[in-house]
Amino acid sequence: MVDVAPSQGSSDEDSSRASDEEKIEAWRQRSRKKAKKKGSFWRELPVLVVVAVGLAFLIQTFLARVYMIPSESMEQTLHGCTSPCFGDRVLVDKVTYNFTDPAPGDVVVFHGPDAWINQDFAPAEPDNPVVGFFQGLGSLVGVPTANKEDFVKRVIAVGGQKVSCCDNQNRVMVDGKPLDEPYLYWEPGRGTSQDSFAEVTIPDGYLFVLGDNRNDSCDSRCQARDKGPQAGLVPVDNVVGKARVIVLPPSRWQGVGDHNPQAVALGAPGWQDAVPLGVGLVGAWPLLLVSRRVRARFRLFRERRSGLG
Repeated sequence: MVDVAPSQGSSDEDSSRASDEEKIEAWRQRSRKKAKKKGSFWRELPVLVVVAVGLAFLIQTFLARVYMIPSESMEQTLHGCTSPCFGDRVLVDKVTYNFTDPAPGDVVVFHGPDAWINQDFAPAEPDNPVVGFFQGLGSLVGVPTANKEDFVKRVIAVGGQKVSCCDNQNRVMVDGKPLDEPYLYWEPGRGTSQDSFAEVTIPDGYLFVLGDNRNDSCDSRCQARDKGPQAGLVPVDNVVGKARVIVLPPSRWQGVGDHNPQAVALGAPGWQDAVPLGVGLVGAWPLLLVSRRVRARFRLFRERRSGLG
């Protein structure tokens, strides 16, 4: 009688088949997970878009908004030319004036009063309704476009002040004192003499504004022609916000200066000029003492460690 050993072939085949089935099942599970992830992304995408648009709308309505500078009236503080340079895009802070009023030197964006006519520029209205729709949509989410009803100028005088031009050195006067205006730009070929105008008293709640490119700006002087001096004034309620930063083009990234032109003219007493220095010295003295103590303790710590070593 011949003993026959039992064959192991069928067992090996079963284990191999089981291993293959496990791999296939694992692959199917991974595929289902990937499909679920893809499906989940496409279902969530519209929600993400709606949330993004909603956030953009809220931010530009209540916090800040980017505006395009379409004219040369604020050269060279803000570039507005279209050739050969690229018009600036500025970030306008819409929060500050909820707590304080515009001050002399602030560069502000505002809605033009009813009497104003925008002679600085005339934005072309799109003939194609589709283009108009996408322009409106872009404006909703913060893409800047030129608006014929919005202006950007510098505040020169506020309510209760009297402004006129000019003294014998061609300077604007506020309350009988000349302004210090280092931001002025005299466009080549246009001369360096600004138009004179009679004294105007600014009522409370109004602003007198001028462009930095003084000979190429339709501002409170220009708008008052043939309409009376009050027609050129801007209600504080019309101010959208304060221009803070140039965000485009990258070569122009910088803050927007708000030098107060009345600061030198009003002539603060000498002792007030020394206040910042005095405050700095008072604050620096305890800081110096603390830093000395810290250095001494650190030096002692190092000596002890080196002694232990």
